[in-house]
Amino acid sequence: MVTPYGIKIAVHLITTHFGNLVAKVCECLFSHGPLRLDQLVRYTELTKEQVKNSLLVLIQHNCVQAFVSGPQDDDDEAGKLRVRTQYLVLFDNILHRLRFPKFLDIVSRKFTNECVEILDGLLRDGRLTLKQMVDRASQGKEDAVAANVVRESLCKLLTARYVERCPAAEPVVSTVFKEETSTRKRGSKAAKIFEAPQTIEQRVLEAAVRGEAIRFSFTADMGRKADGEANSDDIQMTCIGENAAKEEEILWRANFEEFIRHLRHKVLIENVRTKHDDGTATVLSAILEATITKEKKVKMENSVPLSLDTIITEVMKTETGRTMTIDRIRASLDHDRLGCSQKMIIDDAYSIDLKKIIERARNEEVDSIVLKRYGTSAHRMFRLLSKDDNCFQDTDQIASKTLVDKKEVPKLLYKLWQDNYLHMEKVLVPGPKLSSNILMWKVNKALLWEHVLDEMYHAALNLSLRMAFEHEKDEEVLNVPKDKLQEPLLKRYKRLRNVWLLLGSSMMKLDDALMLFHDF
Repeated sequence: MVTPYGIKIAVHLITTHFGNLVAKVCECLFSHGPLRLDQLVRYTELTKEQVKNSLLVLIQHNCVQAFVSGPQDDDDEAGKLRVRTQYLVLFDNILHRLRFPKFLDIVSRKFTNECVEILDGLLRDGRLTLKQMVDRASQGKEDAVAANVVRESLCKLLTARYVERCPAAEPVVSTVFKEETSTRKRGSKAAKIFEAPQTIEQRVLEAAVRGEAIRFSFTADMGRKADGEANSDDIQMTCIGENAAKEEEILWRANFEEFIRHLRHKVLIENVRTKHDDGTATVLSAILEATITKEKKVKMENSVPLSLDTIITEVMKTETGRTMTIDRIRASLDHDRLGCSQKMIIDDAYSIDLKKIIERARNEEVDSIVLKRYGTSAHRMFRLLSKDDNCFQDTDQIASKTLVDKKEVPKLLYKLWQDNYLHMEKVLVPGPKLSSNILMWKVNKALLWEHVLDEMYHAALNLSLRMAFEHEKDEEVLNVPKDKLQEPLLKRYKRLRNVWLLLGSSMMKLDDALMLFHDF
């Protein structure tokens, strides 16, 4: 679910990058959900050509995904044959535009400048073919860059999964949510854990994504069984210059999912390093590195299980790991450190509780916000209630446990409740003559984290608006070449540079917190 200020910051980013017309179409999709072209024309009151061009821009930059809704149960024959192309706005991909510098930094640390230039082109232009990448790499150079050089760099990014083929243009997706009507037998064996139904966005993205065999490679040679049928298990991947004409037609884009996975792993490792020590962080890093290709999604609650022997082997590959004994590695896997749950899968296999590490990091972030905004006394009460977020406590209990002045406790609790940091309920207590109300307090972490996330979107929006204001105010200075700047323009330029550095670093730190609550 996207919060109100989340929508505002997304629309602001689209306005800044692509203009008001494209932003109007984007905002309409946020307000009404997936829409057809004729519906967008009606809601936005723009011309058909304007809406179509805006959609093409959004699709080119991976901010909108088109899909064809499947036939409805009550459709007649003509209705079943009618093509219903709808357009779905992708909030996460819009927000990732804040993280492009981080994505480039990740690639620059691992690969050559040629790979960085390819990624930079994909982030700037959205989707590119191999021919367009070659043309872009050759711009401003006397000699044209060879296609084989660009292809080799692209292969490296594909192997690391930082680049992928673009998803299907218009996958067919059923928009009907059918309820399960089959009766289940009683008993623990028949019982199943409730899972929330997939949203339309999840269905569309799942249907659009290509198979692993094609997604991260130039070509996919489909083998065949003896009877002539296609054999999907015998897919052989090649990355050579065959079928050059076909290769040049393939559209590529940056794989945001892999970048977010990398950033999540970094946060997990650094959080463990701060909480424990370098040795424990090394063990976690080795486990995550060994299982990264086996992770089915970004928000893995537990790491992929590994045997102790495999973990030791992976840890010993690192420089720090070679100084660690087996007992120290085993101690790092202890429940009090990495929170491993031991599962029996042929041999003893260890799985790290990643969800617990992320939740701890979120709690620390919220604690720091409460401390800075409301003071030490309020922070002490908030910490008490957040330790056990399933239990209510009354005002007197909180006062006695935190040793805060009884006169101040109700005021601080009310302030926290007013700002949506606490949940409060009134309990009617019957008395001999008159009944009285007792106020009970607790922390609802799910609602609190959503509220904090919305506040962060609000702060990001304010920072973006301030940066735009500073840019517009001193646009005259930016139009003058640096070597020709004289007083007082030089003084204004230095001020603008310092302001931009401050606002930019603040935005990067705020985005780290945004990812912690939304993407991780």
